[in-house]
Amino acid sequence: MRILTVSDVVEPSLYPRIDRQRFASINLVLACGDLPPEYLTALRNALEAPLFYVKGNHDIRYVLRAPEGCTDLHGRLASFGGLKILGLEGSRWYNGGPYQYTEAEMKKIVRRMRPAIWWRGGLDVVITHAPPLGIHDGQDLCHQGFACYRWLIDKYQPRYFIHGHIHRPDITGEGRRTALKKTQVVNTYGYHIIEIQPDGTAA
Repeated sequence: MRILTVSDVVEPSLYPRIDRQRFASINLVLACGDLPPEYLTALRNALEAPLFYVKGNHDIRYVLRAPEGCTDLHGRLASFGGLKILGLEGSRWYNGGPYQYTEAEMKKIVRRMRPAIWWRGGLDVVITHAPPLGIHDGQDLCHQGFACYRWLIDKYQPRYFIHGHIHRPDITGEGRRTALKKTQVVNTYGYHIIEIQPDGTAA
């Protein structure tokens, strides 16, 4: 399975005209926040692939205009192509805006998902806007990661934990990834392509 992941900035090779040679045979799109809703709609239509998303701390337009034909995965567990995918929106609380959470609030959301994760037999992929605490995150409150995401990784060891929010215009290749036990934590700033088997292993 070929998965396109996106976040934070509109990629010129994807919009307004898509580079079909570079993005051929995409089976699934995962969006990790802070992107215009019309961008997600265009990706969904151009690639003719399902698109799951979580909102970032700047996605206030989604209230009036959600991406068309796309699925908001916040606080939900979905299945696609044999993969079990969980989504969690937003950033750390820093000024009281929408889609901002304290550590305690996000921990409550994560723990509320435990019965669904148990029922489905675990996780393969987690998509979030903010990173886990201490992995790819920043020093300022807005860009600090969530400690409960570390707990989620330790407990369920998904194959991939994919986040946005941390702007790295210079990021390339394997520099996007940090291994944490069996989990690859991926900063998908801009875009990234992941190839993964239905059993959760890398293709």
